[in-house]
This record gives sequence, structure tokens and C-alpha cells, in this order.
Amino acid sequence: MSVRVRFAPSPTGMLHIGNARTALITWLFARSQGGHYLLRIDDTDPERSKVEYEKAIEESLVWLGLDWDEKANQKDRMDRYTAQIEKLKGDGRIYACYETPEELSLKRKSLLSRGKPPIYDRVALELTDEQIAAYEAEGRKPHWRFKLLAEPIEWKDHIRGDVKFHGKDLSDPVVLREDGSPLYHLCSVIDDVDFKITHVVRGEDHVSNTATHVQMFEALTDKVPDFAHLPLISDAEGAKLSKRLGSLSILDIRDNEGLEPMSVCSLLSRLGTSEPIEAFEQIQPLVDSFGFDKFSRGTPKLDPDELLRLNSKIIHEISFDDVRIRLAEMGLHDLDADFWDAVKANLEKVSDIKEWWEVAKGPVTPVIEDDNKDYIANAMASIPPAPWDENTWSAWTSALKESTGRKGRGLFMPLRQALTGMEHGPDMASLLLLIGPDKAAQRLKG
Repeated sequence: MSVRVRFAPSPTGMLHIGNARTALITWLFARSQGGHYLLRIDDTDPERSKVEYEKAIEESLVWLGLDWDEKANQKDRMDRYTAQIEKLKGDGRIYACYETPEELSLKRKSLLSRGKPPIYDRVALELTDEQIAAYEAEGRKPHWRFKLLAEPIEWKDHIRGDVKFHGKDLSDPVVLREDGSPLYHLCSVIDDVDFKITHVVRGEDHVSNTATHVQMFEALTDKVPDFAHLPLISDAEGAKLSKRLGSLSILDIRDNEGLEPMSVCSLLSRLGTSEPIEAFEQIQPLVDSFGFDKFSRGTPKLDPDELLRLNSKIIHEISFDDVRIRLAEMGLHDLDADFWDAVKANLEKVSDIKEWWEVAKGPVTPVIEDDNKDYIANAMASIPPAPWDENTWSAWTSALKESTGRKGRGLFMPLRQALTGMEHGPDMASLLLLIGPDKAAQRLKG
């Protein structure tokens, strides 16, 4: 069986980290099986769906390195939905209901107050023609529900294992609004049937929806796809994602947080699995190692610090050729491979390189403590002549060690502070060459 999957975002906002995880895991599964990946835009709501959000979703997927084999928009398939809905009406699987929202709310509250589940009572199925005519004379328009069969609903979930519901314990879902517009559930199932989707990957918050969808599939076709329900992500403490982290869009992560796409993919692909979270520079190893059997049902914890750690490791391996254009876009046209290679091990984000460019090339306020003034004067007097090479720092500090008796931190730190104004940074043997003899001498003078 050829694997066919879909990622189906609604263009009512940006692509956020939770949905991006679903998109990624669905994609990894498809690619690991040599399957087909459909990008389906669920845009049946004309008031909330925006073209700019659709474009942002596509841009987010492309940035993450996720491509698709086919794209479809639900707004272009309304005639198909209407035809299938009429068929289901004729089969008696969709029926009209005339309760107002207020009446339904009262029913729900009454059931809950008696300790009963708020399952729709199907009173609409008992309406006479006269009652229906009276409702319509009042100006009421019906909403429509899908009639669930009172039978077991079971499937073997790729993550949750055996899942069991019973039709009699579920409320018939509304599938058409009063204005005749279809709701998500039935449109999604019709699409999955038409596009021959074999596997549906979604969050575990959709498990009860899936139970009703199974019967919708069975009402339309003899094939029901496989399902994989992913546990929802929590924060590092196991609580619901914070508003900031939960609302962080992929384009925010790219543009405002300055992270690498593979840091996001590396983390999201391994969250909640038995595999170690590692920094991957390319996505193919994640494809090669993918398997639903590695996911647990436990709630995975998303730690933003982990993203930074992965990001740092990825940057430390990036070649200058792979980052050259981005550096130029930052205005660092003169930054060359030697500079990049010298400082990249000290970067958490590519944008951090601006700080080290300033340290090496810009004005720096030297830090020379009172008890180090004589030592720095001695260093100035013995500064090696040009030209400098990779051995200059070692030769210079060895001579200072011999002449002053200093060693360790007392030997190296005052020089670093005087030359860079900082207590940390790249290896001084490399950084000294980037600063150069003239700037070094100027900074040692204070």
C-alpha cells in the first residue's frame, strides 16, 4: 500500500510550534515510506481565512525544509461536499435539527446538572411534518447532524495502541450550520476519501473526533485510514505551553528569535520519543530514523533552552559558504571565512557574530584594572612585531610568563580584557589575528 498523508492547516493565523510539529512528523513519516504528502488548506470559513496566512504557512513549511507533492484548497471543493452531503441525507445519515442555540444550551446544562453526559437526545428525528412546518414558519433554519450508529468504534492507533469508543456514548456531531455551510469534520473526511489518504496524523485532542470520523468514513467508503494521535506538548515543567511559547509562530522563530530551521526540526522530531535529542544539520537522518513505534504516550516537554543548545551546535558546524549570504544581508560584507571559523564556536545564533565583529573591528573600551596596569604596560612593551601568525599569541604570552612570573588566569585574563573589553570569547590565538597589531597596540595603551 502506497502511503498518502496530509497536513491540513486552517489559514486563520500563523503556523505555530504545535502545528509545525504535526506537519513535521507527518512529513517525516511520508518521506520515510516513500509516500505522498498533501498540503490541504482548510479554508471553508471565508470570514476568518486569509490569503496572507496561507502564504505564511507555506513560507513556514519551506523554511523548515518541508515540501509537498500536492496542494488543495477546501474552498475549491464546495460542490463536491454538497454532493456527498446530499447522498448522506438520502441515506438517512444526516438529519435536520431545529433547536436554537439557547435551547441546546439548556439541554446541555440540564443533562450535566443530573450527572449525565451531554449527548444530543435526537428529538429532531421524532418531529412530524407539521412540527417542522411550524418551525420553518417561525423562520427557523435547521442545522444538520451526522447520525452515529450504536455500535463499537475501534482502531489500532500507531501511538496510543488499541482505542475503543461506542457510538451510543457519543453525541451526533453537527456537520452543517443553519446557513448550510459545512463544518470541518465532514469536509475533512470527504477530502481524505477523495485524496485516498492512508494515514491521518493529528494531536491527541482529536481522539474523540476521530471516533465520529470513523463512522463518517464507513458511511462514504469501505476504507478507513490508519490514525496516529500525538501527545500534546507541555512546557519544561509539564504544564500547558505558556502564552508566549505556545503562540510563537515559525516565522517569529526565524525572524525574531534568529534560530536555525534544523534546530526546530531536531527538537520537534524527537520530542516524546525514545531517541536522544541531538543537533542535526540535515533533515535526511531524521527521515531515516523515523518510526511511530518510538513515540510514547507521555506528554513531551518543550524547553526553549534546548532549542538554543541545539542551535549553537548546528551553527558550530555551519561552513562559511552556507552562511555567506546571510552575513552580507546583516551588512557584514567584509567578514571572511577566517573570521567566521574563528568565532562560530562562540555563537548561539548567527546574529551573535555582530558582537564579535565589533570586538575585532570596532571601537572597544579596554578593561584594565589598577593592579594590572604595570602588567599591561609590560605587555605593550613586548608586543610582537608584525606580521602575526597563529603562533603569535603563544609566543607573546610565553615571553610574558617568563618576564613577569604570571601564569594561568593571571597571565591570560588581563590581556583578554584589555584587548576585547570582555572576560570570555573565542580562542585568543585566533581572535588576536582578527584584531591585528595596530588595534591591539591602541587598546593596550588604554
